[in-house]
Amino acid sequence: MNASAALEVLRAGALARAALERSGGIASTLPEIENGPFARAAGELLWVGTRLPAMHPRAVVTAHPRPAAKALHLAPLPATAWQADLPRVRDAAALIAAAERLRDALVAASGTRGFGGLLAGNAPAFPLGAGVAAVRALAAALARDEPPAAGAAARPLLGFGTGLTPSGDDLVGAALFARRLLAPGDARWAALGETLARETATRSHPVSAALFGDLVRGRSFAPLHAAAWALAANDDRAALRAASALVAIGHSSGWDMLTGFLLGIGIGFPG
Repeated sequence: MNASAALEVLRAGALARAALERSGGIASTLPEIENGPFARAAGELLWVGTRLPAMHPRAVVTAHPRPAAKALHLAPLPATAWQADLPRVRDAAALIAAAERLRDALVAASGTRGFGGLLAGNAPAFPLGAGVAAVRALAAALARDEPPAAGAAARPLLGFGTGLTPSGDDLVGAALFARRLLAPGDARWAALGETLARETATRSHPVSAALFGDLVRGRSFAPLHAAAWALAANDDRAALRAASALVAIGHSSGWDMLTGFLLGIGIGFPG
């Protein structure tokens, strides 16, 4: 299979750049979604396009649109890659208080979607209403710092919802992302994340499974990382800017991630 003419890479996430280095810049489209923005190189999923909504460890931003070809040649690669990192939380109580202010400000400024309706005290639209009990059970387990109970509550949400990244995957993954932020050395939550990542690989779409694995390992979309840094710095304006960019991702993916992230921090639902 011959690759198309080289596509210049303007920016790349660290995971994507490393995969392309290993593959010699060659990536193949996914058979099940050949015309979508996803490809695979050296066994890793890549997210390829000229105008991606946000940077991500798997993102590859190209100078020109990708051709309709089964193999892509992505070269030359940029000298550096975008890194997804997390701040060190020095004052958890202050971060939780900042997250509560963020929830209130964002709900007041924006119409919610997906599981985000729960942040405003509203039932999410069909079909997500059937998952509310599991989300509330997950929130309670997170608040009690009980990984086994959290795992039991999370399992019904894996693969739950519609689209390439079902709402349940986005919410659970982001909740465990938040645990990675607050307790980076807690092996219990890290182990739960790895267990659920393996289960998601068999219960959800391959794209969602890859992004879920990234979330539980503390590497995800740039606005989610920016929100974490802003909350850790007690910067309300920056947190609202980052969260507003996050909730713009996908139909409801951003809202689902934000909801899970706030649950993982310890922010409950009104009512």
